[in-house]
Amino acid sequence: MGAAAPPLPTLDNAPHARFYPGMNTQDRFPDVMLLAAGLGTRMRPLSDALPKPLIPVAGIPLIERVMDNARAEGAKRFIANAHYRADQVLAHFGGLLKVSREDDLLGTGGGVKRALPMLHSDPFFVMNTDAFWPDGSDKPLARMIARHTGPQDIVMLCVQPRRAAGFSRSHDFCLAPSGLVTRDYGAPVIYGGVLLFGREIFADTPDEKFSLYPLLEAALERETLKGVVLDAPWFHVGDPNGLAEAERLLAQP
Repeated sequence: MGAAAPPLPTLDNAPHARFYPGMNTQDRFPDVMLLAAGLGTRMRPLSDALPKPLIPVAGIPLIERVMDNARAEGAKRFIANAHYRADQVLAHFGGLLKVSREDDLLGTGGGVKRALPMLHSDPFFVMNTDAFWPDGSDKPLARMIARHTGPQDIVMLCVQPRRAAGFSRSHDFCLAPSGLVTRDYGAPVIYGGVLLFGREIFADTPDEKFSLYPLLEAALERETLKGVVLDAPWFHVGDPNGLAEAERLLAQP
């Protein structure tokens, strides 16, 4: 017998619907789930006093830079999960952001699944809160929406390694000429921290802590993992060195 379903997420809502309107028609931009519950251990000592998503990059908190990338393409409705220093995340937004609080960390997959009742659109975006691209440099989310054509699709933002800062591995996947993400066929790419998928992807997932990566692996196997290349520089702020590099590059004319 499977584990019991977790309780419904704690909703920290504010009555300011004009800022984050619901998505009632298909022509509305998909909801955006922000992954903000991690402990930020690699960002210490900076994360000793602040949750990682609130650490400023050139004066702007990481999570705000990510939200700005999405807002630039029409995103209006955001949901975040929170665990470490969750009260600071809530205080930062003053109640204008819906938050799924996790008493125990549920992982990237478990955190999204627990927040599904808060997500109105199908499909929806999931965005890491430690990676972004410069304002106005590209609009890849619209291309991701165009690539999502079926309930088993997962569309991944892909980054060319030569345009990535703060990333130490050579690559994560390859992108075939057909636009499918593969393990070893095509151009090497880095996972850019943005996914687009629908609720059906979570149909057979556990009601407990789990990662999103098994869902990506399953999509690889059934050949429904699609890629969209970011046509812009990309900054991964995973540790203090990544933060310093991002600020140095952003300061360049």
